[in-house]
Amino acid sequence: MANVSEQLLSRKEASKFLGVQENTLAVWATNKRYKLPFYKVGRLVKYKISDLEKFIQENQKGGCDE
Repeated sequence: MANVSEQLLSRKEASKFLGVQENTLAVWATNKRYKLPFYKVGRLVKYKISDLEKFIQENQKGGCDE
């Protein structure tokens, strides 16, 4: 069984994980607004959980580190 952080999520699952609309991820992928890697599997777009977690960490605002 693959490592959970390397599991691929659909765009719908990734949008729920991040708390954004599915269409938002499609727009980000199109205009490259954020550095959020995605993988094409045929016509499908997939996201690694580890990439989503890294994206959250890199875009964290506020807290003690600022």
